[in-house]
Amino acid sequence: MLRAIRRFKDKRTQKHGAWAHLFEKYEGKEVVSLDLETTSLDVSKASILSIGAVRITGNRVKTSDRLDIALKPPADLTAESIKIHKIRAQDLAEGIELRDALEQVLEFIGNRPVLGYYVNYDIRVLSKFLRQEFGFDLPNTAIELSHVYHDIIKWKHVGGDVDLRFDTIASKLDMPIIQRHTALGDAITVALMYVRLKHGDSSNLSG
Repeated sequence: MLRAIRRFKDKRTQKHGAWAHLFEKYEGKEVVSLDLETTSLDVSKASILSIGAVRITGNRVKTSDRLDIALKPPADLTAESIKIHKIRAQDLAEGIELRDALEQVLEFIGNRPVLGYYVNYDIRVLSKFLRQEFGFDLPNTAIELSHVYHDIIKWKHVGGDVDLRFDTIASKLDMPIIQRHTALGDAITVALMYVRLKHGDSSNLSG
């Protein structure tokens, strides 16, 4: 409810701005799989290290139509946080500024639905910095992979819990995990799992 209220207010504020199109209803058939690598799992403390995204059209994961961004190393990139994401300061030596990264993300995603694994975390982190830089939250519709998986297979597990861990879902769908814990790798893996769930064995990669 809070997100819907903020979106309504942001839409009015941005009505004549450069990003007004983000608030328009999406009429196409593409989905964008998105993943962030961050310094913390706490949204209020997290800084963005890298962003990966790939577009999906029907049963095709368009790997050539992708986003792979490294940001400049933030001040909170500590030895402790490196244990989580395995990204060191030297890995971000050619990283770009946060505002430039956010602009690239908005241009790439447009007003398409955003897919992810625990996607609300990524949206909340992006929104924190989008509001800081541009004055609005990410308004896109969210698609949670684990919910799609659960809703499709739950009839097989009547009376039991469904294991929604990332590695388990990939294993059950017989999907390879591509460069785990990298933003682009996770975005592509999630995209492949989503396509498999929606289209079965007809899923494929395309350039």
